[in-house]
Amino acid sequence: MTFYGERGVPMTITWLSLFWLFFFYSFIGWCIEVCAAAVQHRKFVNRGFVAGPLCPIYGFGAMLFEIFLPELTEDPFFLFLGGFVLASLLEYSTGMFFEKVYKKKLWDYSRFRYNVGGYICLPFSLLWGALSVVTVMFADPLLCGLFDHIPHLLSVVLLLVLGGLLLLDAVGSALSTLSLQVQAKHRVEASLEKQTARLDQITEGLGQTSRFLENALTRHIQKRLQKSYPSISLDALVKAREEHKKSTVFAEGCCFYKLFSLFFIGALLGDITETIFCRITAGVWMSRSSVIYGPFSIVWGLGCAFLTLLLYRYRNKSDSTIFLAGTLLGGAYEYICSVFTEMVFGTIFWDYSGFAFNLGGRINLLYCFFWGIAAVVWLKLIYPKLSGWIEKIPKRTGTIVCNILIVFMIVNMLISALALARYTERNGASYSVETTELNGLEQFLDTHYPDARMERIYPNAKMVN
Repeated sequence: MTFYGERGVPMTITWLSLFWLFFFYSFIGWCIEVCAAAVQHRKFVNRGFVAGPLCPIYGFGAMLFEIFLPELTEDPFFLFLGGFVLASLLEYSTGMFFEKVYKKKLWDYSRFRYNVGGYICLPFSLLWGALSVVTVMFADPLLCGLFDHIPHLLSVVLLLVLGGLLLLDAVGSALSTLSLQVQAKHRVEASLEKQTARLDQITEGLGQTSRFLENALTRHIQKRLQKSYPSISLDALVKAREEHKKSTVFAEGCCFYKLFSLFFIGALLGDITETIFCRITAGVWMSRSSVIYGPFSIVWGLGCAFLTLLLYRYRNKSDSTIFLAGTLLGGAYEYICSVFTEMVFGTIFWDYSGFAFNLGGRINLLYCFFWGIAAVVWLKLIYPKLSGWIEKIPKRTGTIVCNILIVFMIVNMLISALALARYTERNGASYSVETTELNGLEQFLDTHYPDARMERIYPNAKMVN
């Protein structure tokens, strides 16, 4: 896997080394969690969500560090800041995901000062930042050197075995928690005495599913999970479901359909805004779309969705707090998008090297401030109105339309990614039309998405050779 640091300087890490880092740090993270639990509870507690000695969140964090942060090694401060932000985003999003699923927090930092929703807190985020400096600058080069000495075939076989075991472990844990959810739903429905003929059929089906899932292994996993995380016990799930009322309003609160609606609207409005901005500043009409079909800026759309998801709970906070959060999150988001597109497509879509206070040309202080201002305007002015309009849509109609648009955007982004990758390949230094034999997909992409069309859609894209 090759990506580019200072606008064209290649930095390479093999996929094998990256996966080895994942498993190594997942194991180290599990050891840390177990030791911390042993000190706190005076007994051994398997703190991993999976049964094996792994805490995948540590492994994913290490992978993110190694993918997005190596080009910052020459400036330890920005490396620290990058690790601080990346790890905080990972821990925050993971905590929110599990709370959405189980209606309970798997961890809670509310007892610490300067915490955000109990998902993250300043002391641990600072620790993550310090660890990013240590791992990226010192530990990872040493570990990757050791992993590279493992014979290639042996490395592949071992990683496949470990990955297969982890997958089975994760599926088993997921089925076990699903069984708990089924039992909780069954108990709640029974307690409410909604025993119509239809409900009897559903309940019986759920009961059969529950009994099927409750084999010896599943019960073992359930007991382990409930011991490690009391918040996802059956009684806790039942209580959470009793407190949760099913709404008849379409996309109420910060649900999936609400976030997708905001993504779609944000992508459309973002493209229109950038197009008008280019017209005013450059005097030309220029395509700013991220996809082949339609005026949609994916960066803007995802930014609106992520900003809403992360800051929804704090929308009533002061403007200064939201501005600061938007500045940090927006800068981190734009930096990640820049690295990702350059790493995957070998293409630079924007370059701020000509601006003061820029970081590798990927972000600059002025535009980070713009993100902060946009966060305030979005959460205080635009979001409340859009949210109200979306929730007025009839539930059935909104669900159907959203599902259609989801399929459209997935297909659109897939085609765009394939066309862009092929466009990058055609313009590579080693590519030769005369000597290259094309397959069916390549012929289709060359015919329907030639260079002229791609240059019209992506006029600012620069190839990294």
